[in-house]
Amino acid sequence: MTTLHATALVDPAAELDSSVTVGPYTVIGPHVKIGAGTTVGPHCVLEGHTTIGCDNRIFQFASLGAIPQDKKYAGEPCELVIGHRNTIREFCTFNIGSPGDVGVTRVGDDNWLMAYVHLAHDCQVGNHTIFANNSQLAGHVHVGDWAILGGFTVVHQFVRIGAHSMTAMCALLFADLPPFVMCQGQPAAARSMNFEGLRRRGFSPERISAVKAMHKALYRDDLTLQAAREQIENLTQTYPEALPDVQMMVSFLDQASPQRGIVR
Repeated sequence: MTTLHATALVDPAAELDSSVTVGPYTVIGPHVKIGAGTTVGPHCVLEGHTTIGCDNRIFQFASLGAIPQDKKYAGEPCELVIGHRNTIREFCTFNIGSPGDVGVTRVGDDNWLMAYVHLAHDCQVGNHTIFANNSQLAGHVHVGDWAILGGFTVVHQFVRIGAHSMTAMCALLFADLPPFVMCQGQPAAARSMNFEGLRRRGFSPERISAVKAMHKALYRDDLTLQAAREQIENLTQTYPEALPDVQMMVSFLDQASPQRGIVR
């Protein structure tokens, strides 16, 4: 049987696995689905068309699945989808998507989301990310796998954050942050590449050398973005093992918005 505290209010239409635990004074709406092994702490509100996977740990006072903070929203059945093994700490607020985009706000697997994190409508968060306290994403932001956001990072709408990148505390992002790049400032500027993070994730010396060469092309050789992209694309001849890393960077640069550009 699902373990529900006597004071929890769970709509009979909600779908909770028999191993789910729900704490006191939590409210769960009729369109919520929660997978096996997930625990929901006290004083949480889970509403909207929200699907939560297995083995998540949701701490007290979280608000998941509320309607988007978008004046154009008119009650459409948009969604919030959360994967598996995520830690969602106190006072996190994740909104459902909006009809102006894919209609789904999505969080992947194995993410560590600290207190007061806000995910606005249509944000897409990958896997193995870390969001420190008070990281705030505006609508339509995409965050790649293994990204780390420092405390009080603020991200403008439609910005993309590449895989393995990292922001310093209080970073303010108005432009896309390429994969592997570490940034700092208001507005954020590139400082280095996340070499220590790559070593911890098992990147070989050859792959790390390729990332260093990408940093040189983007930030030290005084090249245009297009010229830097072409130079990066040719790195596979010198570092064949880094082919997936080079392809990821080239794909990211190809999708850069002419209006926003990248963090430079």
